[in-house]
Amino acid sequence: MERPNWAPADIDLERPSVARVYDYWLGGAHNFAADRAVAQKTLETMPELRGVVLNHRAFLRRAVRYLLGRGVRQFLDLGSGIPTVGNVHEIAQAADPEARVVYVDVDPVAVAHSRSLLAGNDHVSVLHADVRDWAGVLASDEVDKQLDFDEPVAVLMVALLHFVADEEDPWGVVGGYRDRLSPGSFLAISHAGYQADEETEAYRQARKIYNRDVTQMTFRDATEISRLFGGFALVEPGVVRVPAWHPESPADVEESGEGFPGFAALGRKA
Repeated sequence: MERPNWAPADIDLERPSVARVYDYWLGGAHNFAADRAVAQKTLETMPELRGVVLNHRAFLRRAVRYLLGRGVRQFLDLGSGIPTVGNVHEIAQAADPEARVVYVDVDPVAVAHSRSLLAGNDHVSVLHADVRDWAGVLASDEVDKQLDFDEPVAVLMVALLHFVADEEDPWGVVGGYRDRLSPGSFLAISHAGYQADEETEAYRQARKIYNRDVTQMTFRDATEISRLFGGFALVEPGVVRVPAWHPESPADVEESGEGFPGFAALGRKA
């Protein structure tokens, strides 16, 4: 397989990655044949999955706009993935050119493309790191350069924590970031999951393919996701289906009923 000029030399083109499969579902161009194959296979089992992914992305945009309206101008986007239209810095800097963003991802393609795209933007940095290493992320030069933790910071964990298994202590990971934040800071989470007995056979099969060919996912229900907000006060309406968090259109509301495979919420640190 010919290596694209935007792909780092040490990337295994035959191994799918979370960021590149997600990029394909979002309609992006920074993915390889291996990513497209598994992404398409899961879509054949559950065609509505692309809409689910787009809803997580829409939540990110709505959350950033909400935060901007509350005066937040600093964003730490964890598991940021490959940049697409409507990324955090585009939304934030349209409102305030001085807004600062740090993108963090473990995928080298996501990091390389982000750095290329953002070259010359002095208020945005890109960090290649595993977000589970919260101490390393927070001690990085990129974070130190952009973020002032004496002022409110928004930590964004969008479509991220379902890739952190219970034994990897997602609650401890969130707590590591939380403890660095000043009062008035925020945490935004969207997360795959169902309430008890809601998962369909089609989605079970799609998840089986993804777990086997890409990486393991851990679904959590609304109660488990609420636990991730320890130390934060949930912003209304609390933990709800992803499309139901501050919907912008009747279509959002229509998609937000029982059975939507994911939840979202925003919390404020007192």
